Amino acid sequence: MEILTERAQAFRQAITAFIDGRRDAKLKGDDNDGDIAAKYEYGIWLADAARRVNQIQAVTHVLKATHPDARGSSLHLAPINLPQHREIGSHLLGDTFAEDIVGNAAALDVFKFLKTEVEGKRLFDWMQEADADLQAALSADAETAQEWMQAFSSLIRAESQPVSHVAAKQLYWLVGEEPTDNAEYQLLQPLFSSALAHKVHADIQAARFGEENKLARQARRENSAYDGSYHDYRGLVVRKLGGTKPQNISQLNSERGGVNYLLASLPPHWNTSDRIKVLNVDSVFHSFYFFDDVAELLKALSSLLLSDPDAVKATREKREALAQALGQQLALFGESIRFAQEPGWSQHPDCRLPQCQRLWLDPERIELLPREEHQAEDEQFNAAYQWGDWPDEIAGYFASWLNAQLHKTGLTTVGDAEYTYCAKQAIVDADGPVSLQHRAPGGVA
Repeated sequence: MEILTERAQAFRQAITAFIDGRRDAKLKGDDNDGDIAAKYEYGIWLADAARRVNQIQAVTHVLKATHPDARGSSLHLAPINLPQHREIGSHLLGDTFAEDIVGNAAALDVFKFLKTEVEGKRLFDWMQEADADLQAALSADAETAQEWMQAFSSLIRAESQPVSHVAAKQLYWLVGEEPTDNAEYQLLQPLFSSALAHKVHADIQAARFGEENKLARQARRENSAYDGSYHDYRGLVVRKLGGTKPQNISQLNSERGGVNYLLASLPPHWNTSDRIKVLNVDSVFHSFYFFDDVAELLKALSSLLLSDPDAVKATREKREALAQALGQQLALFGESIRFAQEPGWSQHPDCRLPQCQRLWLDPERIELLPREEHQAEDEQFNAAYQWGDWPDEIAGYFASWLNAQLHKTGLTTVGDAEYTYCAKQAIVDADGPVSLQHRAPGGVA
């Protein structure tokens, strides 16, 4: 009489429940089909599963995801054993990764069986640890049980000689110094990391359909407060693998319905400050038109003036608001350049900007020690900054630039006093009192 420990009985019950579930799904309520029922007898099904397990293989990197007709090797590489690079990759998954299955799709039920959990771990994991209670639960015959344990454990196996295929993607990578020498290249075959793709898919699905993001989107629609975070992936593209039969690629691909997300791979959106030339130009105002909202504000102002509005309070207030907005853009324009450049950049021989623009855009230069060979020039720069009349000159440049832009739209006579005032005020508010007082000797601006 077979005597099992309590723990072995738990394994036996879990295995029996799985096999019975498969049988019931196959019979679909027709309990009179004895031939089908016989195949799902405990020992008969396990023996068949142990035979069929060699038709599938546990992997992390799937070849068929590259091309469905590829017949080469897929690999099982535990992420924790991969080189730990700074870049994002499979190595970041650590111990928490999903193993994929490739091979005969008709044998995928064997993997589902091995995923059955007992005490929080898969049967497959217990088999790899040669668990004695699990082995006893498989069969009363010790030799048969051991054979089945070894067969099921072979789900992860390394090929002695990995094989590529004509349908696999390959590339030549230069490993030497001479690109004209064919011997200096290494032939590489990139493999699709199904484990990483599955993790990315799960994160994106959670962002798109997760409860937390649903609540955040609902709060936005209702214009109500939401105490939480919101995640979004924009510019996604879906790559369908396997067509109508995603299981032919792999098990995880089938679970995803063949959906594999591609993140946006687009040219970077350059910061405006990166495109503002400060060397080899006579004025930075050549770039001001392309800064942030300047073009839109300029268009709105010219449209207002060209419409010849009535000289009433509403017209004056609208014109003042646009002038102030342009002045604020000028202050932000200056700040973006100061943020993007290292202090002292205006000392460069190729800097041809007027002195007032150098003072405006390179104020931290005064905190640098004067250069021995240019001491007089640097001292003059510091004195001019402390004198503090450069905002007037910048405002004058702004007014001249603005009038030139408005003249291009067909306006012939435009006063510049208002624009000069708004520009100077914006610059002084953003750059003047605090910074000037901070830098001026004795606290006098």
